[in-house]
Amino acid sequence: MHLCDGTEAIHVTDVLDQSEVDALLAAVDGGAVQKESAPAVFGSKGKTQVDVQVYDFKRPERVSKDQMRALEALHEGFGRNFGAAISGYLRTIIEVSVAHIEQLTYSEFIHSLPNPTCFNLLKAEQLDGQLCLEISPLIIYPIVDRLLGGSNAELFIPQRPLTQIEQRLVQRITDRATHHLSEAWSNLTPVTFRVEDFESNPQLVQIVPPNETVVVVGFELKMGNRAGTMSLCIPYNVIEPIMGMLAAQNWFSYQRKGGQEDYLRRLTKSVTNAPVQMRGLLAQTTIRLNDLIAMQVGDLITTDKECLKDVLIQIEGRNKFMGQIGQYRGNRAVRITKVIAQPPEPPPEKTTEQTTEPKQ
Repeated sequence: MHLCDGTEAIHVTDVLDQSEVDALLAAVDGGAVQKESAPAVFGSKGKTQVDVQVYDFKRPERVSKDQMRALEALHEGFGRNFGAAISGYLRTIIEVSVAHIEQLTYSEFIHSLPNPTCFNLLKAEQLDGQLCLEISPLIIYPIVDRLLGGSNAELFIPQRPLTQIEQRLVQRITDRATHHLSEAWSNLTPVTFRVEDFESNPQLVQIVPPNETVVVVGFELKMGNRAGTMSLCIPYNVIEPIMGMLAAQNWFSYQRKGGQEDYLRRLTKSVTNAPVQMRGLLAQTTIRLNDLIAMQVGDLITTDKECLKDVLIQIEGRNKFMGQIGQYRGNRAVRITKVIAQPPEPPPEKTTEQTTEPKQ
């Protein structure tokens, strides 16, 4: 590495030691090394200074950060629902969470996968192209062992493709994954995913050109002391028609609205089925304690209330209605005649502290 003034040079072979790093930092602070400035661009108005950003044509960023955040939020909901579904199916707790989301080329994604692995091709009739759902053998074999009644105590992870019986068992997991993935994507557009094909060697599958941009959503699956990964590969041509729906503010506003309506609907359903205590007060009076102690079966308690007047009906100890007592189909009943208006709750009292200063 040569300094700009040519007076001193540091030759970098592999790794700089601490003295070379200190000398380089001192040269930068002293002005010996000038910071790079934006290059001059010649245009119609002459030589101007503009901001130039580096663009790598090998790895184009075709999905904006806002759209990536929207995709992450969408698949976080998918992970929660999918984890709850397979936890109930396997009768054990399985945590599914989004570990990362990034843009890669398809060749980089394929070369990052183990071989053999559980590689599924997903297809939706409403979308063009296919998606890839890959589940690591580190977690898929413990799931298969759990389905067959094993304990996963000392399970050996074999380095071989899944057998046909194991594929049929894994299909029950992937069917639940596609179901909840379809529900998550239905917030953007109505889709129905299904598993179209299965492959053990991911390098034999070529759904898009190797340099095509794909969005890879990485999940982490935990089942007891076992953990593994699950990757969802979304080619850009699949989500290109719905890119306008992935604006972050539209997505999060929809999430708040939809989530609030669903929460209110479930809350209302739960509250309407809750039992409450209902009590009708026929009359009130006072007696002496000696009379109460001496009371026997058949004694009468007299009150000042007329029998034709309305009785007070309380719900959970609160005065709610007035009604008339009677009979209905041979049963004792109370007919509601009036709804008692609830007084507004008084505002909370403000506490003020008074301090007295000693007189001089």
